[in-house]
Amino acid sequence: MDAGLLGAGEVRRLAAALGVRPSKSLGQNFVVDANTVRRIVAAANLRPDDIVVEVGPGLGSLTLALLEVAARVVAIEVDDVLAARLPATIAEHAGGRADRCEVVHADALRVGGVPGPPPTALVANLPYNVSVPVLIHLLTVLPSLEKGLVMVQAEVADRLAAPPGSRTYGVPSVKAAWFADVRRAGAVGRNVFWPAPNVDSGLVAWARRDPPATTATREQVFAVVDAAFAQRRKTLRGALSRLAGSPSAAEGALRAAGVDPTARGEVLDVTAFARIAEALSGEAQA
Repeated sequence: MDAGLLGAGEVRRLAAALGVRPSKSLGQNFVVDANTVRRIVAAANLRPDDIVVEVGPGLGSLTLALLEVAARVVAIEVDDVLAARLPATIAEHAGGRADRCEVVHADALRVGGVPGPPPTALVANLPYNVSVPVLIHLLTVLPSLEKGLVMVQAEVADRLAAPPGSRTYGVPSVKAAWFADVRRAGAVGRNVFWPAPNVDSGLVAWARRDPPATTATREQVFAVVDAAFAQRRKTLRGALSRLAGSPSAAEGALRAAGVDPTARGEVLDVTAFARIAEALSGEAQA
C-alpha cells in the first residue's frame, strides 16, 4: 500500500467500524487499490494550483491522492455517515494537507455551487446510477471547471466519448459535447473495487470548450436532443414533430438549419442540433 493512501484491508476495517455496507441505491463501489487511485490522479493531469471537485468520495481513497497534487479539494458526499467521517480520515492520513480539503454534505445533483475559490477540475469515481446527470449538472452549474477525469460504467464511458454516426452515440454524447471535448482515457478492472461491480468501468477525460455559437439556449438545444433520440428509429421530421408543433413545422426548421429531414439524430453533431434549435425558436417567434 502507498504511504498515506487507503488499502483494501484498511477500507474494509474503516467501513466495519462505521457500520457501513456499500449501498447499491447510492451506486457505492469503493476503490480499494492504491495503484488505481494513483493512475486516476495521474491521468487527470492536475496542476499544483488546481482546485478539484470530487463527487462521492466515500471513505476517502481518491480524496487522499488528490490532496497530494492539488491546491484544494472540495468533496461532495450525500451519505450522512461517510460525510461525517471523511474529515477525520483526511486528518489522520493527509497530515498537513488536511486543511486543503472541504467536505460538502450534499447531493451533487442539487448543488448550485461549491464553497471557496472557483473550482478548476472535476475528478471522481461517479456513482454509476447517476453518472451522466451528475456530470452534466456540474458542468452546467460550475462554469469555472476547465477539465476533468471521471470513472463511470464502461458502457457509459463509450457513450460520453462517442462521435456522431457511431453505434453508441446518443443523448449523453451530444450533451457532453456541448460543454467539452470528451475522450476515453482507459479501462478499469472490476477487482479494484469493493464490492466488485458486475460491470466494467472506464475513464473519461474532458476539456472545457465554448458551446456552439447560437441564439438558442442550452435548454432549447437539449430539448431537441432529447426529442431526436426519444425514438431512434424515427427520422428527425417525425421525432421532432411534437416539439415543433407538426411534422411540416419540423421539416421547415430542419431545412432552415441545413439538415436533411429524413436523417436520424445519431448522424448529427452538437452544432447541427444547435442550428435546429435556433430554427425552431425562430419559427416559434415568427
